[in-house]
Amino acid sequence: MNLLNNIGSADLKLLKELHKEDFNKIEEKLKSNYPIQYLIGYVDFFNTKITVNENVLIPRFETELLVEKTLNFLKTKKYQSLIDICTGSGCIAISLKKYLDIEIEACDISKDALKIANQNAKDNNVSINFFELDILKEQPTKKYDCIISNPPYVKRDEYTSEGTKFEPVIALYANHNGLEFYEKILESASSYLNKNGTIIFEIGATQGIEITNLAKKCFPKSKVSILKDYNNYDRFIFIET
Repeated sequence: MNLLNNIGSADLKLLKELHKEDFNKIEEKLKSNYPIQYLIGYVDFFNTKITVNENVLIPRFETELLVEKTLNFLKTKKYQSLIDICTGSGCIAISLKKYLDIEIEACDISKDALKIANQNAKDNNVSINFFELDILKEQPTKKYDCIISNPPYVKRDEYTSEGTKFEPVIALYANHNGLEFYEKILESASSYLNKNGTIIFEIGATQGIEITNLAKKCFPKSKVSILKDYNNYDRFIFIET
């Protein structure tokens, strides 16, 4: 089965308008399960228009829920600063900034992803400091009240849908059974997280217990909450230190 057979009429109409001159090529791409989001060039994410291409992961519905739950949580806090690690397209940071009057910064290892993120921030009229950083090798130099991250967490041998083969590998897969980024962030977070701060993760559906154990090892007195996604899978962790 290919995407061409499952595409909605509205999306098909939009694609034909966007690619009048080369729609035959578009049809061939869809038959190979090439993501329609890349062909359209943007996604609607939490009432925000986010440009996407092959340099960034396509935002998922679960990540919209992460933004919603984070906004509800932060309403109960008096935090002044937040960093989004592995920001990709910038969708999380930008969506949060539209609703929060706090300082937000975001980082990623990919220069190409950061170009997209900066453009998305500009297009959505929000001010965010994006900067290049390899979180596996270095840490932010400032301190923040909140750390949020939807890092790569797919196991190297884990099955993924056909369309993901067109998305950036560095945004999807992680070593150590998919836990590599959580380990690194949690092990170093005390150096750039303010006292009584919170770490928020999107996680793989089977990783809740392991990441909870990592959190308790690094922050023994923390309150750890695992929250569900739309399909009732473990999908988010809130670590209140």
